[in-house]
Amino acid sequence: MTSAGAMESARCSANRGNDRKPLFKNLVGYSQYGVRAIMTNAGEEVKELRKWVEEPRPKYPEVTFKSFLEETPPDTYVYLTDLKMDGNLPYLETRDGNLPYFETPDVVLFCENTDCKGPRIFRCKNGIISSPGWKYAFLPYQCRNCGSRFTQFAIAISIDKQPTSTSLGRATCIKLGQIPAFGPQTPTRLIKLIGRDRETFLQGRRAEHRGLGIGAFAYYRRVVENQKNRIIEEIAKVAKLLGSTSETDAIFAAAINETRFAESVAMVKDFIPQVLMIGGHNPLTLLHTALSRGLHNPEMTDEHCLQLAQSIRTILAEFAERASEALKDDREIKNALSVLIAVPNGPKAKLESAEAVMSNEGSVSRAE
Repeated sequence: MTSAGAMESARCSANRGNDRKPLFKNLVGYSQYGVRAIMTNAGEEVKELRKWVEEPRPKYPEVTFKSFLEETPPDTYVYLTDLKMDGNLPYLETRDGNLPYFETPDVVLFCENTDCKGPRIFRCKNGIISSPGWKYAFLPYQCRNCGSRFTQFAIAISIDKQPTSTSLGRATCIKLGQIPAFGPQTPTRLIKLIGRDRETFLQGRRAEHRGLGIGAFAYYRRVVENQKNRIIEEIAKVAKLLGSTSETDAIFAAAINETRFAESVAMVKDFIPQVLMIGGHNPLTLLHTALSRGLHNPEMTDEHCLQLAQSIRTILAEFAERASEALKDDREIKNALSVLIAVPNGPKAKLESAEAVMSNEGSVSRAE
């Protein structure tokens, strides 16, 4: 190597050494090893930096045990911050000493029993032993109202701080699964609307709760496309009750027979009853707009798909509620009219009039 080349090599090496200094300085703020490397240096700045690096921070969200069971989806790590000793259970004698149990909190879950059909308090009689290391537990929760419905949780838990009679314990925990599946109760009217695609819809619901936007969007899209005819049929029923013309009925029938979703929407968009409008917008148009973009589009990120999936589910649920209410109101009006019309003619005429209205309504349903 020439002398000039040697001098250039030495100069580059020196520059690389200088370049390392700011890099090492930056690493100090993020690494405990960096702090230890400069522990011999004095100064308030170093002490503050060391304190910041060594300060314990939660890697996972901090939640209560109750909130974890009610609101956290499976496959999610959390820190439990309020573990309490279970005073109703004895200590477990081990070689390491007596280990306490910690109690499982009451939770509010949806009970499907016909006597409940709503949020109810569920209770678990099992405690969890606060032994060190990871452990797996099944927690059977029973409805306190009817006593016939159970929700089973499967969790893995590692105690970080033992609970005592005077202080709360802490633990790292993950929900492995639960039966029935995690997620808020899907409205009965929406389940009725989507019919045979119920399981596909529920798969989308589970994907949505786990934050899997692309998966949830794909499931909901299939449900809407499969149930396009059912949705238009419900709109046609409401339009007929409100006095649609034969021409309008024919347009709805043609839209049902049309295989292309966009064409069906275009055919009936001007004939949607006002009672089914959501915020002044056509629900079919809202759904079609949300579904019009394919998953291959660069804008369809997982986060964006999750927002669209949530919007699709919300619009479907609101449409199901509005359609059901419109049909229900019509039946109630018919029954009320039959009762009032029959009043002057006595109880017998009242009964015959009500039966006639019900029979006529059944004929209309069969014809549809």
